Amino acid sequence: MNLRQMEVFRAVMFSGGVNSAAELLHVSPPAISKVLAQATKASGLQLFERVRGRLIPTPEAHQLYAEINELWHGLEKVRDLSRELAQPTHASLRLVCSASLAPYLVSRTVARLYGTFPRLQCRVQVVAPDILNQSLLARSTHLGIALAPHGHPNLATVKSYECGLACVMRTDHPLARRKLIKPADLAGLRVISSPESTPFGQTLRRAFGPHAGKMHRDFEATSSTTACWFAQAGVGVAVVDQVSIAGGLLAGLEVRPFASSEKLPVSIVRNRYRPMSVVERAFVDVFDGVWAGMGKGTHALAA
Repeated sequence: MNLRQMEVFRAVMFSGGVNSAAELLHVSPPAISKVLAQATKASGLQLFERVRGRLIPTPEAHQLYAEINELWHGLEKVRDLSRELAQPTHASLRLVCSASLAPYLVSRTVARLYGTFPRLQCRVQVVAPDILNQSLLARSTHLGIALAPHGHPNLATVKSYECGLACVMRTDHPLARRKLIKPADLAGLRVISSPESTPFGQTLRRAFGPHAGKMHRDFEATSSTTACWFAQAGVGVAVVDQVSIAGGLLAGLEVRPFASSEKLPVSIVRNRYRPMSVVERAFVDVFDGVWAGMGKGTHALAA
């Protein structure tokens, strides 16, 4: 007997007749009779006797029903588990991300994700790029959202994006009157920079070009988010990645486009040898939607 034959046999035993079994399984009575005949032939047993128009189970049918019923409870557990895995109510998600990506992109992605998984257990850590890679390689985290290329053969890029540069300054700064900031406009000004030993510092060096030597670059910050705080305090002007100022989260700062063709890579990264869960794939989809909503200056790339 195959599973369909067992299902029909069980329904007839449970409900007491062909018509009742047909209602239970949402099929026609002739369909039930046909499968029941197939079940009888497949089992090699006489399962029912017809007495005054009613089907009466034989002793063998009762014994078979007990075994099939136990089996069916196991199948129902499998169905329930598959539904739970497809739409988990108790899932966990561990993330590591670069500082620039936490204030807007990652925070809004997680907020939207809770709409689908309201009992999600989530942990987010803001870390440096080398720590981000180590966490993924050690499998202590599920996904990394990085503002830098990962550069390791055991890490795989799930989705990648590009963002440009922006210039931020206090509202009362003279540059706030300009619509576009060029590298030459920063000559003679204190520009909050990043160490040139970092990928972002190297990006800024290329963006400033020959004008870098005319700027006062005596203050360095290791992340664009930190640079924004000090620009807000009046330390100087900062050139930052556009994702760090998405959503206008810092009051008192003016944001202007920065004239440069330099682009910064943003990647969602995972351990190549750790397959993604349903929740992780959902995070990637939601993140993609949040990114698309940021507007100009950002671009998504196929992974």
